[in-house]
Amino acid sequence: MSEQRVGSTVLGYPRIGPNRELKRAVEGYWAGRVDEGELSRVARRLRLDTWRGLAAAGLDSVPSNTFSYYDHVLDTTALLGALPARFTDLDLSTLDTYFAAARGVPHAPALEMTKWFDTNYHYLVPELGPDTTFTLAERKPLDEYREAKAAGVETRPVLLGPVTYLLLAKPAPGASAGFRPLDLLDAVLPVYAELLGALAEAGADWVQLDEPAFAADRTPAELAELERAYATLGGRRDRPRLLVAGYLGALGDALGVLARSPVEALALDLVSDPAAVDQVAGTAAAKDNALKGKEVVAGVVDGRNVWRTDVDAALATLARLRDTAAPEISVGVGTSCSLLHVPYDVSAETGLDERLRGWLSFAEQKVAEVVLLGRALRAGAGAVAGELATARAATRDRASAGQLRDPRVRDRLAALRPEDATRTDHARRVAAQRASLDLPLLPTTTIGSFPQTAEVRRLRAAHRASRVDATEYRAAMRAEIERVIRLQEDLGLDVLVHGEPERNDMVQYFAEQLTGFATTEHGWVQSYGTRCVRPPILYGDVSRPAPMTVEWATFAQSLTDRPVKGMLTGPVTMLAWSFVRDDQPLADTARQVALAVRDEVHDLEAAGIRVIQVDEPALREGLPLRRERHAEYLGWAVAAFRLTTAGVADGTQVHTHMCYAEFGDILPAVESIDVDVISVEAARSRMEVLGDLAESGFSRAVGPGVHDIHSPRVPDVEEITELLRTALEVVSADRLWVNPDCGLKTRGYAEVEPALRNLVAAARALRPTVG
Repeated sequence: MSEQRVGSTVLGYPRIGPNRELKRAVEGYWAGRVDEGELSRVARRLRLDTWRGLAAAGLDSVPSNTFSYYDHVLDTTALLGALPARFTDLDLSTLDTYFAAARGVPHAPALEMTKWFDTNYHYLVPELGPDTTFTLAERKPLDEYREAKAAGVETRPVLLGPVTYLLLAKPAPGASAGFRPLDLLDAVLPVYAELLGALAEAGADWVQLDEPAFAADRTPAELAELERAYATLGGRRDRPRLLVAGYLGALGDALGVLARSPVEALALDLVSDPAAVDQVAGTAAAKDNALKGKEVVAGVVDGRNVWRTDVDAALATLARLRDTAAPEISVGVGTSCSLLHVPYDVSAETGLDERLRGWLSFAEQKVAEVVLLGRALRAGAGAVAGELATARAATRDRASAGQLRDPRVRDRLAALRPEDATRTDHARRVAAQRASLDLPLLPTTTIGSFPQTAEVRRLRAAHRASRVDATEYRAAMRAEIERVIRLQEDLGLDVLVHGEPERNDMVQYFAEQLTGFATTEHGWVQSYGTRCVRPPILYGDVSRPAPMTVEWATFAQSLTDRPVKGMLTGPVTMLAWSFVRDDQPLADTARQVALAVRDEVHDLEAAGIRVIQVDEPALREGLPLRRERHAEYLGWAVAAFRLTTAGVADGTQVHTHMCYAEFGDILPAVESIDVDVISVEAARSRMEVLGDLAESGFSRAVGPGVHDIHSPRVPDVEEITELLRTALEVVSADRLWVNPDCGLKTRGYAEVEPALRNLVAAARALRPTVG
């Protein structure tokens, strides 16, 4: 092993391709237009471009095994031979078995999907039981290491750490009471050891093991298992050097555990929780310096946001670590986490305001920042004085920009009173809404969007490019809305939606119409699988110049006697799914967005819309990983939502939607946002959320999803009826709604129509039995 240090590096890199090449190839494979050979060629080309580009940029260490066809947690499950039998028994190819686990097939529902800690990335949850056996079933990390080496690039394979992997898993159906996936640590460690040995034999000098689960609160028992895992893996002689990466927050007590372990390096997030610098410096300065002889890769370049790094602040952090710890530890430079969460290249955004673009840093620019800081750390700031001066000028320019603040917005917020964020008694509202809406028991609805056909997408793109004028575009959208309304009437749904054909994305659509936001043309980020989004950039004070949805909602309502929901995105989700300004507290930014959405809520109500849905799928996602910060976050998040929806009449029914998250520990906050109806993802987890609802005494109406829209499967009437019967054991019939898990935008009508017919049929069949 020749190289002693990691040096400057990134913890991961985007994998979808600068132009979403992987998305198109994978979806082409699913549709039968692309064979496995061509899909493999596209994937290999993307990997090689990434490795060569990172090496050419000047990184000291280049990561590999960060590519995935769908999800890196699913990759780990397949690597360990731990896919459930319902997939492995299908007699499919290795690749099709993998995709079956991701998407589901008839009679084999997909693995549950949930959020990757507090990000908008979704991972597929491993299902593990006491009888799960682990084997090195695949050699993807080894194959990709050799592939890079053959291309002339020495890489550092990246693996999901064994303890985090088990902590992310859930007990398989039928697992014995009290079983924890972490109980399988002794079973999984030999497979990790085998893989490390194989990588060492192939010539790998370093391997990165990611343990982000320890940025969250962990029990003494879990910390003890972390200690045991790395004593076992680190104690082996036939292994590469080990870099253990903790990110998405400070490691807390786990820092000491890992510092005492026989691993060679730690990568630490010094952006998400700046106080972590004090803990690292304190550990290094202690008499029994547990970090002695190790390298600390200081994550001072933000891997989750898009603002240029304040190089002076980063250099001060690096200097503090170096001055406190040298010569007993070495200091490297890295990103705070994988760059999976940011777009590829800001230079492609020629449509952005030039001044704003100068403040931004995407993945390619962040790599350059890491290299620059690494050179400054090694050779001194004087060696890179010109580049540092350019970076400082951009930071100063942003700080002095007058357009970031709008006195009118700030004056409106300052004038608000407590009663402006308060609704009347819930019981009184329920009575008024029953009289106003006259809905049956188990009312049926959808979450908002309907499939967007190729023609709808073509028209929207043509309008954006000025190839279709406003009159033609409006007529086309109205025709699509009428078609969707008539379809819903035919299906028998009780509360309708306009289908959202005019919307590109539930956040971007609103960002394009609010001041203080900018949107990109090529800033794609993977959300899950082949689903990519372009998070807007929230750079200044936010306001709503004009109504955003009223025209479409009122037109839809004019076509039918059934209630049509007005569809909006809530302030917390607008923040969570955007790249947000970091020059003021999030709470202040949330209140600005809330006030803008509040104006839209009131205009919808004034236009005669009696049901208004304000979606907050990211409410749970934004919950800090450390419990000590929960109350502060939930306080401002709940206040922002209440500001959005307060002030409407008792007879106006307010809905919200939340998806793909663990809700148990925030249910009191969910109740306190004071909505009338909440819909939640529940199909993949087989109504698991209902246990939390029952335990908390949740009193609002709820629609636990009965159709997993992230799978092409069409649930039959029997399956939906079974799910509803399960729900009725916890939720009274007068509070239970029937709906899919999420919006239908990403599905096709061939799947959606039969699924919704089955949903309506199941609800109608059950009504006489519960009325």
